[in-house]
Amino acid sequence: MSESASKTGRKGVPAEGGRPCRRSVPLTVAALLLVHALLLGWSAYRHSPVDNEVAHLASGLSHLQLGRFDLYRVNPPLVRTVATLPLLLASPRMTWRTYDADPLTRSEVSAGIDFLYCNASRSLWLVTLARWACIPFSLLGGYVAFLWASRMYGRGAGLLALAMWCLSPYVLGHSSLITPDAHAASLGLTSGYCFWRWLKQPGWGRAGLAGLTLGMAESAKFTLLVLYPVWLSLWVLYRVSEGRSALWRWARETGMMVLLIATSLSLINVTYGCEGTFQPLGVFRFQSLLLTGIDTPQRVPDGGSNRFEEGCWGHLPVPVPKNFLQGIDAQKSDFDGKKWSYLRGQWQMGGWWYYYLYALGVKLPLGTWVLFLLAVATSIFGTSRFDRCRDEIVLLLPPLAMVALVSSQTGFSVHSRYLLPALPFLFVWTSKVARTLTRHRWITWPVVGGAICWSVVSSLLVYPHSFAYFNELVGGPSHGHKHLLGSNIAWGQDLLFLESQLSEHPEARPVGIALSTAVDPRLMGIEFSLPPVGPRSGAASHRVRDTGAGPRPGWYAVDVNHLQETPLSAVDGSGGWRSVITSTCSYRYFLRFEPVAKAGYSIYIYHISLDEANRVRRELRLPEL
Repeated sequence: MSESASKTGRKGVPAEGGRPCRRSVPLTVAALLLVHALLLGWSAYRHSPVDNEVAHLASGLSHLQLGRFDLYRVNPPLVRTVATLPLLLASPRMTWRTYDADPLTRSEVSAGIDFLYCNASRSLWLVTLARWACIPFSLLGGYVAFLWASRMYGRGAGLLALAMWCLSPYVLGHSSLITPDAHAASLGLTSGYCFWRWLKQPGWGRAGLAGLTLGMAESAKFTLLVLYPVWLSLWVLYRVSEGRSALWRWARETGMMVLLIATSLSLINVTYGCEGTFQPLGVFRFQSLLLTGIDTPQRVPDGGSNRFEEGCWGHLPVPVPKNFLQGIDAQKSDFDGKKWSYLRGQWQMGGWWYYYLYALGVKLPLGTWVLFLLAVATSIFGTSRFDRCRDEIVLLLPPLAMVALVSSQTGFSVHSRYLLPALPFLFVWTSKVARTLTRHRWITWPVVGGAICWSVVSSLLVYPHSFAYFNELVGGPSHGHKHLLGSNIAWGQDLLFLESQLSEHPEARPVGIALSTAVDPRLMGIEFSLPPVGPRSGAASHRVRDTGAGPRPGWYAVDVNHLQETPLSAVDGSGGWRSVITSTCSYRYFLRFEPVAKAGYSIYIYHISLDEANRVRRELRLPEL
């Protein structure tokens, strides 16, 4: 075959290695990354701070201004420290009057609220700057997904993996925040790619790079601690499968693994400023059952305990910063106790092992699921070389370990975002279906192409409200609250959209607002009060008859958390927060009215007339107005 024929392939279609493809691929990659950055930048600007963001922001400032890492120790500090770097140029105001280093106090929330009040309306712009500073993390994740998929399956797969990352509603929703979940996913994938490159061609430089990226990943999210045992297991499996039995090879690569782990630990220490590194294990006071050795949370003493304080283990120097270890303990302690959890309209104390799998089922586009199932079918019925199967284990074992880890913690099931670090590995693996296009399998073209288009269009139709995305299987984001609540749909992100709605309708004054958010709407010029509560589901109406409760005429804005009786506090309109959902009272009666508008997909706006109020009061057996 001539050179020109080899480059054009059959029927004149450019082959994957031809010149036209080589020119177009970099442009396509750059275009997708540019679109991704613009989508993230606009979403970051349009959404109000979510609950955890203000706590992360204040904690990041404490790291830079005070050189301390006590605040928000349940998450490593890398992402929030990067986020707050540009804020130093903006000279934000801050008071540390509520700062408390006690691991049980969790004063990052009060510090975040102080940050908002100190900077007033300017705080929204500061949050936007911090969000923009984190966009490079997501761009890195997309580019690495392209590189890894391209090396394994070809450039077509690389572009598909990049598109799945850049246009995924999960990624668009969380990468536009300063919370660490999506950014840790980028760093975890980068670490995995560097480790895979080392496995393919061992070298001291590649081992050091893998260790550096692993340290960055561990400095972003504790979930990624699973990568340590996963990397060690993959190294052994990879080498055993190769049949390498020479002792000198094992010794050499053992030295490289030591370098890899040592480099990652060094990076963790640098991230924490080496705060409290090499303290004896016995001096720590822990709260989790794992590290106290106590069988129930109720028996852990107020000052904590330590199962290692007696014996030789207590004298062992810990090679990580004190707040890194204390953060792991605090995170594990959170899961030891049971909390109220919600799934498909059901509340229960404690969570479900299948909660995160269900969340992925309803939060990922159906087109993405079709691509994933095609990849499964390709793996089962296709033929793959042994070395490719071995490489795919490197892709699949990390997300499987992460799913197993988070699903095993059934103390509560609230945040599906805990599984975000697993997604980029699955995107890269799923991109193998692109080979059916480059190999001209005409039967699968419509299915694969249709699934890609379905996934992209479904995501962009909801943008910029990607945070609240639910797929068509459950009726889209308008019905998402029937399946998941909290950070899956309503985390306080739509307050700016509510402000726009109220500005367009000045007649909607006064307004009653019930929101579970750390941001006081008064910072945006919204004066409000709490709506009157009504009888809780199943509660006797006479229990609230004399409290002035029940529907009343007026304008109201209620988030879906309160509509579903989530036990969260609400901003009360006078600078405080109040528990409005009790054993007898709630805002569920608003579901008996038809909303006149919505702010995003999380806040329902109601205009209740006197007749409508009395109709519902009769249904609730409350006295008419």
